[in-house]
Amino acid sequence: MPLKQLKIQHVRNLDDVSLSPLSRINILYGENGSGKTSVLEAIHFLGLTRSFRNSQFKHLVSEGQEQALVFAQADPLATGQAKPLGVERHLDGQVRARYAGSSLGATDLAELLPIQVINSDTFDLLDGSPGVRRQFLDWGAFHADPAFIHQWRGFKRALKQRNSLLKCGKIDPRVRRVWDAEFIQYAEQMTALRQAYIDQLKPDFEAALGALLQGIEVRLLFSPGWDQGKGLEALLHDSFERDLRQGFTSLGPQRADLRFKVGTLNAADRLSRGQKKLVVSAFRLAQGALFHRLSNRACIYLIDDLPSELDERHCRQFCEFLQASANQCFITCVDPAYLSRIWQPETDVALFRVESGTLTHRGAPGDQE
Repeated sequence: MPLKQLKIQHVRNLDDVSLSPLSRINILYGENGSGKTSVLEAIHFLGLTRSFRNSQFKHLVSEGQEQALVFAQADPLATGQAKPLGVERHLDGQVRARYAGSSLGATDLAELLPIQVINSDTFDLLDGSPGVRRQFLDWGAFHADPAFIHQWRGFKRALKQRNSLLKCGKIDPRVRRVWDAEFIQYAEQMTALRQAYIDQLKPDFEAALGALLQGIEVRLLFSPGWDQGKGLEALLHDSFERDLRQGFTSLGPQRADLRFKVGTLNAADRLSRGQKKLVVSAFRLAQGALFHRLSNRACIYLIDDLPSELDERHCRQFCEFLQASANQCFITCVDPAYLSRIWQPETDVALFRVESGTLTHRGAPGDQE
């Protein structure tokens, strides 16, 4: 279990609160606006130094404060020994992250604390832009293969340089050949790692989907961003004049996408909203299952308003899947009555009441009156 204790300072309406002891399944309940989602944001901040709700850090910091701080006793590497993990970020942009006395960069921190979010924005995996799905794909490839981050950075550098040359309007053919060669090298290697990850993920996705949504087959397809049958070098040559007019590279991994199909139709056009939630949840849960199988480590799941848009049967099936997994979960809801009794007696569950920015540990479900 990655997180043992948590202390949050100056995150939205959470001025100075603690969560202890943490369990594998943690249910945060209270009225709307009480601060439940802010707790999830704080945990996300601990792993990625930012919120999942808004990219502007100033919105995460409590009014009148200059910095946010989240501290934890954590065992993210499953060593059996909890060590201090802290992240502090100031409005002026300064960020400090330390684990067990050592400073961490953003990449090290993300690798240390793998976090998945399931909330209303998760629907974007089906309904949103390809960029959302590429981000999902790259999260998985990053955690699945240490080589991915090197290929990703190399490709981003080559793409940026090639686009800069295209915007100039005139390119020396020799310079163009150099950057095209680097672009192709990184593009093909990065795409191979993405494809390998999808191939590994599919069985877990099918298993999770089968547990959550019976009777509907959803196929997962990967589009690399160009026609691999024709070769990227030839396609870049053929599209050069168009790219020159537009000022950017039109083919490559930056155009990659994931597609979900039900029969011949896009899943987004075929499924109800409740079914969509189950599909995207299965996708997220599959990532955690694969991550655990590859690393023997647990993910942290931040699940905002779990009962929303799920009937009681599907909510139970969702929780049964979480119960059987190795993940640590933080789940918000307004009324804990149903979620507090859905687990098996041996499941490690804790309830926290959130009220006006304060948290009260209410023990295990069996401790409630």
